[in-house]
Amino acid sequence: MGARNSVTAAELARERFFADVPGRHRAALAVTARAVAVPDGHRFFEEGGTAGWFWLVRSGRVALDLQVPGRGAVVVETLLAGSIVGWSWLFPPHRWRFGAVAVEPVTAYRFDGRRVRELCADDPVLGHDLALRFGAVMLDRLEATRVRVLDLYAHPEEVP
Repeated sequence: MGARNSVTAAELARERFFADVPGRHRAALAVTARAVAVPDGHRFFEEGGTAGWFWLVRSGRVALDLQVPGRGAVVVETLLAGSIVGWSWLFPPHRWRFGAVAVEPVTAYRFDGRRVRELCADDPVLGHDLALRFGAVMLDRLEATRVRVLDLYAHPEEVP
């Protein structure tokens, strides 16, 4: 990605997740972001670890997984370009509820969760907007997990 890794409000405006965010809020969020590139196999975070960041995937795929006793990491959803990775940074105790790993090279914008929380505390309108946006992300993840659980248990006669 070259030496420049800062992110501009105009770049965020091109992303669906931030497209309709007011310009002043996009500008504030851009200051907390960095453009990153990670290789295939890069582990973004482990379930239970301290949640300090979130990412907007620009290219590549990221698998969300859960540790299941006796089975190891089970993928519950694969995220594509335009997806948000990580919402646990927003809610105390700021611990990851899932793990995440790049399943191919990924480019993304990485946001500093602590700094974004500070922005939200200073600007309740921004805080409300982001809470609604991340609430929608959480609902999507809950639905994906529900579908995965239904798939796992749909045919109990096939389980050894």
